[in-house]
Amino acid sequence: MDLRIRGDCALVVGASDGIGRATAKLLAEEGARVTVVSRDAADLAEAAAAIGAAAIPADITDPVAVEALHRAWTADQDRLDILVVAVGGSHRSAFENLTDEDWRANWEFNILSTVRVVRTFLPELRKSGGARVVLFGAASSRMPYPEQIVSNVHKAGHLALVKTLSAELIGEGIRVNAVLPGRTVTRLWRRRAEAMAQQEGTTPDAVLARFAKDIPLGRFGTAEEVADLAAFLASPRSAYIVGQSIAADGGIARGLL
Repeated sequence: MDLRIRGDCALVVGASDGIGRATAKLLAEEGARVTVVSRDAADLAEAAAAIGAAAIPADITDPVAVEALHRAWTADQDRLDILVVAVGGSHRSAFENLTDEDWRANWEFNILSTVRVVRTFLPELRKSGGARVVLFGAASSRMPYPEQIVSNVHKAGHLALVKTLSAELIGEGIRVNAVLPGRTVTRLWRRRAEAMAQQEGTTPDAVLARFAKDIPLGRFGTAEEVADLAAFLASPRSAYIVGQSIAADGGIARGLL
């Protein structure tokens, strides 16, 4: 399927690895002019070279860095057709062990950093005449995971962000949607499995197999499978989809809504 994005300007934040990188790669393969962003400059440079994209290092939890990102991007571009923000994460802890700073840091990472990027690039999105914004949440927004209360709360708030923001911007031709990945084989999950395996005296593969039992499909997803959905939402092919948070989770989130 031709996504009809050839020549579009795309900015993918969180693209040095995993789902963000896979999404940037697919957009580039479909002919978009892609700029990738990540706080890890070395990994970002490698990803950009592999994808054939421009690269701007930036930590979007830092408002000064976001302003610098905007200045660097607008030095060469003036119209943004596709904005993807593939940033966020979980914090495993029992409720009573979480400090105020844990709550603030996770909110900054999962919510405010995304808000900051979208707000900063709104002038360029408006110039597109039909921009698409794809934000990444998590399946845990619809099915809270044990010992991840801080992340569960903020990811649920992400649903409200997408729904409300989309309603405000659709009148200007800017469509906002989100992808909710479930358990996906990424560097983060591999590291988590390695740490748990060391604690439990088992292997990372055994840890992943145990977590896969909760997934109706019976396995973890791949970054490329999630990227397929993200790229579709970032294209005119999804023109009638507005304000939706769509799971790519192998069926793990069993809620009706």
